This record gives sequence, structure tokens and C-alpha cells, in this order.
Amino acid sequence: MKKRPLVLSIAGFDPTGGAGILADIKTFEQTKVLGMGAITANTIQTENKFVKSNWVEETVFFEQLEQLLQDYKFSVVKIGLIPNLEFLLQIISHPKLEQTKIIWDPILSTSTGFDFKHNLEILPVVLPKIDLITPNWNEIKKLSSEKNAQAGAQKLAQYTNVYLKGGHSDIEIGKDYLFSTKGKVYPFKNRGKRVTEKHGSGCVFSSALTAYLALGFPIIKACLKSKKYTTNFLESNTTQLGYHKF
Repeated sequence: MKKRPLVLSIAGFDPTGGAGILADIKTFEQTKVLGMGAITANTIQTENKFVKSNWVEETVFFEQLEQLLQDYKFSVVKIGLIPNLEFLLQIISHPKLEQTKIIWDPILSTSTGFDFKHNLEILPVVLPKIDLITPNWNEIKKLSSEKNAQAGAQKLAQYTNVYLKGGHSDIEIGKDYLFSTKGKVYPFKNRGKRVTEKHGSGCVFSSALTAYLALGFPIIKACLKSKKYTTNFLESNTTQLGYHKF
């Protein structure tokens, strides 16, 4: 039996399993990578209500991370919910992650409107240490301070690759774009026919991308496969909690 590549999710715990570390692990299992997790927060929420985030004590989190990095070598690490960018910088600056691909899904607020109020001033220091970020249109505007999402993505692509998710697009819902650090832009059309909004779809996409990159797919192919996986998730039922379908 072929050995699965190891991947790590650093994310919050969502009790519904729709988003966060549980959604990541479900995705990893379906895509046939071996996923592990380090929890940043225990959240009080459902698929349509966010009450609060109880952050894991920083020393406890980093003890957990340190032990994992001592014993395992991860192909790709996916980072989701974090308390602040200084915390993120500590993670991605770890010497044992120097040869590891890093994907950051920047959760700046919840779909229900809860704002995590991140200080974005150190972004120019953080982003060059990350291989790819996966913001939606609202998030890229906040990250870049640009009113136009595509202009914002191009601005941040001077530091890292940007996959702009189109679920909140001002132009064409569901059409995504990859902005590479080499100045190229790759569009990805929406192929779904029965898509309905799902809690955690951003987490699902970024964890699928983590898996496909770990499996050795080139970035364009990995993006295409991740979009297809997420489309299947969005089409899986008509509720906000989707099913994972390979």
C-alpha cells in the first residue's frame, strides 16, 4: 500500500465540523493524505451563529506544535484561524518548517459578521514566508487596503501566490483566480450547477489544495482539483453543512 504524505492543519475547533480543523481532517481523509492537527481555538458556534473564540494558551499551542515537528515531517502545512499575525509569524518562522510549503487561509471575520480585528501592519514581513494564501473577495480587500479585489490580489502577489476565491465576487460568482508571484493570472470558472452556500467552504478548499500539493500535483492542477472537490461539497445538499464527496 502506498504511503500517504503527511500534512498538518493549524486551525480552530468548530463544534459543527463544517469548518476549522474537523473540516480539514475530513478533506484530508477523502483526498488520501495523512492529516494531523494543532488547535488554535475552541469556538462557540453553529453553522449560522458565531458567539466567541476561546483561544488556546500560546505556550500550550507551541508545545503541541513543537512535539509534532520533532516527530513528523510534513509536506504541507495549512493555517486557518489564528489570534493575530504575530502568532502566525512565530509559526511560519519555525526552523523545522523551512522546507515545508505553507498555505494560509486568512480568516479575518466569520460569515456571520464576527471580526477578529487583526493588525495587518506586519503583512509585508509575514507573506514572503508563505507559499500561497487563499482569501475571498472581502478578505483580499481588507488585506490589501484596495477597493478592487483583483487589484488587491495583484498587490499582494508581489509577496506570495494568491488564490482569490470567487464566492463573494463583485463580478462573477464562483469564478476564482490564481495570481502568481511571477505576474501571471490564471482564471478558474465555476462548473457547478446545483451549488448552494456552505459553512466552511473556504476551509474545505484550502485543505484540499494542501492535500493535492502534498500529493505532488503542480499548482495549477492542484487548484483545479481543489475547486472540483469544493464544488462537489457545495452541491452535496441544500443545507449549510455540506457532505464530503470524493
